[in-house]
Amino acid sequence: DEYPSTDEDQAVHIDFPYPNVKRDLNRWLPLVKWLLAFPHYIVLACLFVAAVFCTIFAWFAILFTGRYPKGLFDFVVGVQRWALRVSAYAAILVTDKYPPFSLD
Repeated sequence: DEYPSTDEDQAVHIDFPYPNVKRDLNRWLPLVKWLLAFPHYIVLACLFVAAVFCTIFAWFAILFTGRYPKGLFDFVVGVQRWALRVSAYAAILVTDKYPPFSLD
């Protein structure tokens, strides 16, 4: 059976550390975080379009070769990682650290 198991360790992990609110978070910064994250939203909109095309291309690659191309996988995961960092900063409000413009 070649299908990956769902009970084994997966390639992508999500971890939101619970913040110490009094020490780690600024009280007034949530009022402007959405504005500070606006450049990320613009770049991510373009990257999401590219990620959709990469996912469609990867689907055909998987169909014919049986493998997900590593470069496409890294790009799509990087876009999702970036979007998650921006969400943690601007929407979920678990960090005050400004997210980097990076797929890493």
